[in-house]
Amino acid sequence: MEKFVYQMFILGLDNPFEALKKGLGGVIFFTKDITSEDKLKEDIQTIKESAIVPPFISVDQEGGRVERTENIRTKRLSPKYAYEQGLLNTQSEEIAKELANWGFNLNFAPCIDVNTNPDNPIIGERSFADNPDDVINGYNIFTSKMRRYGIIPCVKHYPGHGDADKDSHLTLPVIDKTLTEMERIHIKPFVHAINDNIEMIMAAHLHCTCFDKEETPSSLSKKAIGYLRNKLNYEGVIISDDMVMKGVQKYGSLEACIMGIDAGLDMFIFRNSDSETIDLINKLCKIVENDTYLKDKVMKSYKRILNLKSKFLIK
Repeated sequence: MEKFVYQMFILGLDNPFEALKKGLGGVIFFTKDITSEDKLKEDIQTIKESAIVPPFISVDQEGGRVERTENIRTKRLSPKYAYEQGLLNTQSEEIAKELANWGFNLNFAPCIDVNTNPDNPIIGERSFADNPDDVINGYNIFTSKMRRYGIIPCVKHYPGHGDADKDSHLTLPVIDKTLTEMERIHIKPFVHAINDNIEMIMAAHLHCTCFDKEETPSSLSKKAIGYLRNKLNYEGVIISDDMVMKGVQKYGSLEACIMGIDAGLDMFIFRNSDSETIDLINKLCKIVENDTYLKDKVMKSYKRILNLKSKFLIK
């Protein structure tokens, strides 16, 4: 069971090597991890060689405010400004080409949030626009370039972070919209992405009252994730936003992971790979081993993950 559970995790670079030898699903690079091009390529090669299953080598490279390579190159325009100035096509190709050259295969981008709240503290210019049709146009441009260079695009932040007035890194924002309102604006780009066979969707740590009356992050919500699977018929990989964010941490990491698996999440991001995180995964392995229901969920997720890897990583 160990390899199947470990495949569900993407961890930071504290010390991922023990986990890679147990079947870790992938790693994520942050700004602190990228100090020179040569070291970056060397680190990625070492990670690939250490893994028993080809790993996702991931990064958040949206352009502008969220661009993890600021120590080795000048930042580009944020998605909103690149789109408005007609530069998104060129910029997206540059990003995809660079990521492929360095050895990445998964980009947690684009944001397809519709930024309807001008006071949004976390999305803002990370979104292509404040209306769904322009966001969809931006999605089409960005994802086509990622795919061309063998980079898996992951859209975020389902079911839509654009109307939030708080930062989910710090708390659990509430999105108090009816399902009809959400479908008309915020979910619309995700429907388009699913129809375009998007490879991966990131679920946000938001409390959306249209899915859950009681406070529950969408990332751990049976109703929110169930809507993706059953209403929108999405068969790809669903991954959580970073699980150390305050928007989800009130449950504790172990309980949150169990809730996530139960809800239908396929993968979890943890920005650390320290002993505490490894201990968490090992505890989860034992729980899953003795729970037929969770084991079945894990096996379904494993198949989705391997199916995606077979298209991009496993040649």
